[in-house]
Amino acid sequence: MSESSEHDPPFVPLAPRPRLRGPESVAVAEQFADLMATRRTVRDFSTEPVPLEVVRQAVRAAATAPSGAHVQPWRFVMVTRSKIKRLIRERAESEERNFYDQRAPSEWLEALTPLGTTWEKAFLDEAPVLLVVFTVHAGEHEPKPYYANESVGIAVGLLIACLHAAGLATLTHTPSPMRFLTEILGRPNNERPFVMLPIGYPAADALVPNLARKPLEEVLVELG
Repeated sequence: MSESSEHDPPFVPLAPRPRLRGPESVAVAEQFADLMATRRTVRDFSTEPVPLEVVRQAVRAAATAPSGAHVQPWRFVMVTRSKIKRLIRERAESEERNFYDQRAPSEWLEALTPLGTTWEKAFLDEAPVLLVVFTVHAGEHEPKPYYANESVGIAVGLLIACLHAAGLATLTHTPSPMRFLTEILGRPNNERPFVMLPIGYPAADALVPNLARKPLEEVLVELG
């Protein structure tokens, strides 16, 4: 074994946790998969307040995601102030209107038609919480990230799963371009918007498209 230097990262024993076996392990995985199968993207939110500690803990879960070289290139900005949410909605709808009217390819608009989406984004200020996720790039106090978008994407997946498990609804929204979020939220230039997630309880009359997900045998290829 080679001698370690003072620059080597320290290693510690892996923290013990229950080791599931056989049917017990399958049952846990199946239970989680069944829970996530009930997750739906929601565009109609109740204005009922949500426990902000749930959102904080969901961000904590998101921040456990693996990242390239463990740089952890993410920043989560939680917005509850109505004035800021309204401003974000106005700017986002301006960008979306321009996209739908002038820049969106016809095949993209056709794909969106069954989902009923338009440039109007009422959920951005109706949901009690708006969480904006940024990818953090190299800056004065930030190291160069590796596989930044992939790392942040994994974190957002964990975030969505945690929020759903806690009984909250959300959706992912990415107006194009999104640089206005850096300005509105007062973030440094090396933080680039990745996605916005309105968070809350579904409205009592919320509707979702009647869609089916691809079955397991269609998405999984097993090479034994």
